[in-house]
Amino acid sequence: MYNEIDLDKIDVSHEPPTQEPARQYYFMAKCREWVREFEQKNGRRPCFFVQTFGCQMNARDSEKLVGILETVGYCQAEKEEADFVIYNTCTVRENANNKVWGRLGYLNAYKKHHPHMKIALCGCMMQEAEVVEKIKKSYPFVDLVFGTHNIYKFAELLETSFVQEGRVIDIWKDTDKIVEELPIERKYSFKSGVNIMFGCNNFCSYCIVPYVRGRERSRKPEDILAEIERLAADGVVEIMLLGQNVNSYGKNLKEPITFAELLKQIEDIEGIERIRFMTSHPKDLSDELIEVMGKSKKICRHLHLPLQSGSSRILKAMNRHYDKEQYLSLVEKIRRAVPDIALTTDIIVGFPGETEEDFLETMDVVEQVGYESAFTFIYSKRTGTPAAFMEEQISEDVVKDRFDRLLKSVQSIAAKKAELYTGKTEPVLVEEVNEQDQMLVSGRLSSNFMVHFPGTEEMIGKIVNVTLKECKGFYFYGELVE
Repeated sequence: MYNEIDLDKIDVSHEPPTQEPARQYYFMAKCREWVREFEQKNGRRPCFFVQTFGCQMNARDSEKLVGILETVGYCQAEKEEADFVIYNTCTVRENANNKVWGRLGYLNAYKKHHPHMKIALCGCMMQEAEVVEKIKKSYPFVDLVFGTHNIYKFAELLETSFVQEGRVIDIWKDTDKIVEELPIERKYSFKSGVNIMFGCNNFCSYCIVPYVRGRERSRKPEDILAEIERLAADGVVEIMLLGQNVNSYGKNLKEPITFAELLKQIEDIEGIERIRFMTSHPKDLSDELIEVMGKSKKICRHLHLPLQSGSSRILKAMNRHYDKEQYLSLVEKIRRAVPDIALTTDIIVGFPGETEEDFLETMDVVEQVGYESAFTFIYSKRTGTPAAFMEEQISEDVVKDRFDRLLKSVQSIAAKKAELYTGKTEPVLVEEVNEQDQMLVSGRLSSNFMVHFPGTEEMIGKIVNVTLKECKGFYFYGELVE
């Protein structure tokens, strides 16, 4: 839709439309007028910089922000020394918040010498009331603050910041709206994320996401399919289906549909060669989905299946709705249906009350499953979650010792799993020219391993066969099969 809209033909002398996304295109047209005035006055177009913190969904949101800014006439800067800087924030762990506060200190110093500069904060961190209060009190130089639920209103908020004195703060507690047909500037021409749902209903006791992303809201399957068809027509060969828990997709639609059924329909779209998805919650991963994955020719042989803990006792305290035995049984089902699957996971070390015995249960699952890779995290207390109030918070030295032992085990197992690919010839989607060696190109296997091999820029976006010659633990050097 947005490719067909000419902003110059929108009459901004009338009242803005009430329906979305037409309303946002009206405000894009208004913003374009401001950009043209800036260009006439300064002899150049204004530039912007977007910094993304957090997950793939945040990255997809940032593509929308970039798309809107470029549509209204901004040009993209490589550094934060820009006319407009946006931080799209994450709040899953405390250090994500600290990074934002640190960067704001730098921007404050820069803005003192460039008073026309505008600074915006958006994303998950902004959904926390105490964060917004801190910004109000301690960061008066921030011009625009908005959250996750109204990101589609960015053009409208941007226009408001141009005409209104003082800062603009617009935070919604929740929403049932889904507005997707807005400009998007994809990072890659040949692959793209596709939002299929928003929010989360799981309320794991350590997790802030349901509070900042809201309840589950699924997009209509016909809207998802139409978007993917447009992407395929635009040269996209790989898509990543995004949601906080994709396995529960479709449950809240008027006409319910399962995630497995959606995948089967996507597989029929001509031009799409690879389908990825994340994140999967083990409690909702159905036998139907496993069967679809086993039969599929397009679904990548990679599944990210967060464990979090191998202790049934801790899993209950985490409110994960499965135990150790159920998780291992699920892995067995998946491996039986998809023998060449690469499994990756998330693990939290040091959850309140975790004993050495609990930790050893986690180590046991790691040994039994044999993950190709694992994201390991030290438990981070998030204000407002039930776990933050739990007793028996683990001491830092104990957590550090367990984390180091887990990381060593994960890396050792992952290296052995990767070594099994050596000598095989596998299809690789070429993504970019290698940054360290311009004579090499880099791409990914269906299993998500990275491969570097001799090639040229013309190969980017193509799927080619590569023999994996040398394993380097988490990536390979290969040779193109002509």
